[in-house]
Amino acid sequence: MEKYSYAPKGVCARQIDFEIEDGKLYNVKFTGGCDGNTKAISKLLEGADAAHTVDVLKGNICGMKGTSCADQLAKGIAQALGQ
Repeated sequence: MEKYSYAPKGVCARQIDFEIEDGKLYNVKFTGGCDGNTKAISKLLEGADAAHTVDVLKGNICGMKGTSCADQLAKGIAQALGQ
C-alpha cells in the first residue's frame, strides 16, 4: 500500500493523508478542516476507486474559495495517480 501526503491550498485543512492499493483509496485523513465533514468524506471513500473519486470530487467548491477540502483531495489523488 502506497502512502501519500498532500498539502492543500486555499482551504482550512493543512494536510491530507491517504493510501492507495490496487487503485482503491484507504485511510483518508484530513488535518484541520471542518471536522465532521472531513470525517464523513473519509468514511465514505474507504475502499472507493481512486480515479472515480477524482472525477466525482474535482471542482467542488466551498463558498467563495474556488476550491474545497474535497476538491483538494481530488487534486492530491490525481497527483498520486500521475494525472
